[in-house]
Amino acid sequence: MANMDQHLIDVPANQNFQRHKGWLLGIGVLLLVLGCIGLGMEIALTIVSMYFFAALLMISGLSHLADAFKYKKWKGAVWQILIAILYLFAAGIIVYDPLLASAVITAFLAWTLIVIGVMRIIMSFSIKESKGWGWILFAGIISLILGILILIQWPMSGLWVIGMFIAIDLIVSGWTYIFLAISLYSAK
Repeated sequence: MANMDQHLIDVPANQNFQRHKGWLLGIGVLLLVLGCIGLGMEIALTIVSMYFFAALLMISGLSHLADAFKYKKWKGAVWQILIAILYLFAAGIIVYDPLLASAVITAFLAWTLIVIGVMRIIMSFSIKESKGWGWILFAGIISLILGILILIQWPMSGLWVIGMFIAIDLIVSGWTYIFLAISLYSAK
């Protein structure tokens, strides 16, 4: 760990970090608190994330539509309109039923984790003579178990999985900022 901290301190851009280590610590604490709050309200966080996703799709759809009308004579204009319609349609479905959208996305996520888990397990056995193959096997087993656990609880898992993943990401990001700030404080 000391080597990693020392390497971090040697980075030239780190002088800027050094001056603002209090800011980094504050951001870390804020992200950690937001993540903990998010864990307490996973369903609401999932729904809000679905609306945010819908907003991104709407903006993308409107951008494609504007592009198509700006360049009407372009051969790709019709395709741009079709793409815009798909984006806007998907956004409309999400806004109409964000819970259904989160259930569908969660099912896709579960199956993705299952397939990735199986692929990692197969890969680990194919490189069994290599050093560290066990870590790939471990990662594959974890992905497989997570996917199965999400799928077993589906469609109810669609209510909380996305919110939980966002909350966990906020918590991990918060701790990352906190540890970065601590390493900067100890590097005086």
